[in-house]
Amino acid sequence: MRFITSFLAALLFFPAAVLADDTAPEGYDAALAEELGADEYGMRSYVFVMLRTGPADAEITDKDERTEMFRGHFANIGKLAEEGKLVLAGPLANGADERGLFILNVESIEEAQSLMQGDPTIANGIFKVEYINYYGSAALMKVNEIHAKIQKTKVE
Repeated sequence: MRFITSFLAALLFFPAAVLADDTAPEGYDAALAEELGADEYGMRSYVFVMLRTGPADAEITDKDERTEMFRGHFANIGKLAEEGKLVLAGPLANGADERGLFILNVESIEEAQSLMQGDPTIANGIFKVEYINYYGSAALMKVNEIHAKIQKTKVE
């Protein structure tokens, strides 16, 4: 009887012992995980920013005015990337209301809002903005570093 009790106890606690294994997988780079702000799953929090067609998009038709606003938009993107706040950005090519996205390395939606309010395309209503908390791979923090090595032509 004692054997059966011990055997059943072992069966109950074995899965917990296996799941509690803190051994890192082969190839795990603790220094890189720390540098990127990764949690134990290799993930971290960001703010996802969706740019949608704004109320003034159809009203602002002057080509020079739009060019100047987009020049400021791209300058803002460059500034945020240099500061380490911009993780990823780009246009969406589906032809619908969704026009582009940012993934920002910030602590809160409020911080993301303060960074975006200086963008002239947002301030002038070409785009309206939606902010969403996002949990994704910490490896995204390396996108700008890699992109700088493969971008042949700068966007201005």
